[in-house]
Amino acid sequence: MRKTKEVLRLRYEVGLGLRQIARSCSIGLGTVHEYLQRAEAAGVTWPLGEDWDEDRLETALFGGSPRARPAVLAMPDFADLHQQRQSHPHLTQQLLWEEYRQANPDGYRYSRFCELFKRWRRKQDVVLRQEHKAGEAVRRLGGH
Repeated sequence: MRKTKEVLRLRYEVGLGLRQIARSCSIGLGTVHEYLQRAEAAGVTWPLGEDWDEDRLETALFGGSPRARPAVLAMPDFADLHQQRQSHPHLTQQLLWEEYRQANPDGYRYSRFCELFKRWRRKQDVVLRQEHKAGEAVRRLGGH
């Protein structure tokens, strides 16, 4: 949930600066600035009246309630993505994520996608299987 009420209170009731508000609410400086600009543009003043609840404030500043994200996001098929990267050396993780987001618009953001992919790769067995023909290593080393 957005912390718009708290941002407005800290600015107009307590008189804190933008950086102090950002630290206090654990949000970005740009977010604080945006909330205050939206409040000014919407004509929202502090203190809010009794009839101002979170939904009304949300509608006034952002034009409606925030878009609900699904409780469970679509998990990428990391085995398939890994196989694609093995067969196409120029395929990047960024491109794989973009394809994933096209198929799942409400899916994971890039940083979380990378984190999950990395976690998946760590759980995979690292096995190097090479087939050696008898005498092949000796020939490469300059033997007979």
